Amino acid sequence: MKNALFGILLALQFLTRVPIPIAVPWTPDTRRWAVRAYPLVGLMIGSVLALTAFAMHSVPTPITALAVLSVWVTLSGGLHLDGVMDIADALGSNQPLARRWEIMKDPQIGSFGMLALLFLLAWKGVLLWALLTYQAPLWWLLVVPALGRWAGVALLVLTPCAQPKGLAWSWQQSLSGQDVALALLPLALIALLAPPVVLIGLTVMVFVVLMRWFMLRLFNGINGDMVGATIEGGELWLLILLWSWWQFATVSPLGI
Repeated sequence: MKNALFGILLALQFLTRVPIPIAVPWTPDTRRWAVRAYPLVGLMIGSVLALTAFAMHSVPTPITALAVLSVWVTLSGGLHLDGVMDIADALGSNQPLARRWEIMKDPQIGSFGMLALLFLLAWKGVLLWALLTYQAPLWWLLVVPALGRWAGVALLVLTPCAQPKGLAWSWQQSLSGQDVALALLPLALIALLAPPVVLIGLTVMVFVVLMRWFMLRLFNGINGDMVGATIEGGELWLLILLWSWWQFATVSPLGI
C-alpha cells in the first residue's frame, strides 16, 4: 500500500505542476505504481476540466473553451508539449537519423516546433469549442486526459528505447505488459457508467499502434519526448473522434 501511495505521488509529480513537497523513493516498485496511476492522474485533471466547464456554462462558449484549455495546459505545465515540439523540429529538418537525434536534444525551439505547438493548441481549442457548443455530456472531459496518459504508458512499455539510457529507458527496466493492463482499471470503472468509453479505448489502442510504427520507422525507437508527444497526440486524436461522432453520427445543434 505504501508503494502504491508513493507511486500516485510520483505520477502527480511527473505529470502535473501540482506542488508536492515530498521526496518520493525512486524504486522499481514506486515506478510501477506510478505508471499504473497515469490514467488516474488523467482522471483528476479531467475532473478539474469538467468542473471548469460546468461552472462556466453560462459564459459564452468560446471563452469557456479557452478557459478549459488554459486550465488543461496549466495543470500539466505544458510538460508534454516539449516532446511535440522536439519531434516536429527533428522531422522538419529532413536530416539523417543521427542528426535528427541531435536536434531533439537541442534545448532551442525551432520554427517547426513553434508551428506544431501553435496548431496543436489551436485544434484543441476549436474542438473544445465545438464539443461544448454541442452540449456533449461532460464525461468526455474526464476520459480524454486519462486515455491520453494511458496511451503514453502503452507506448513506453511496449516500444523499445532507441538508446539504453535516459529517463524512458530507466522507467522501462521496471515495467511489463501487466502494468499497461492494470493502468486501465480506473477507466474500466468509468466504462461501467459510460459504455462508449470501451469503444473510445479501442480507438486509442489503434493510435498507439500507429505511433509505435512511426517512431520505430523514423527513429528506431523511442525516448521520453515521444511518450509526451503520444500523450498530447492521443488527446487530440480523441477530441477529433469525439467531435466527428457528435457532428456526423448524432443529431447536433448547428456547428460553430
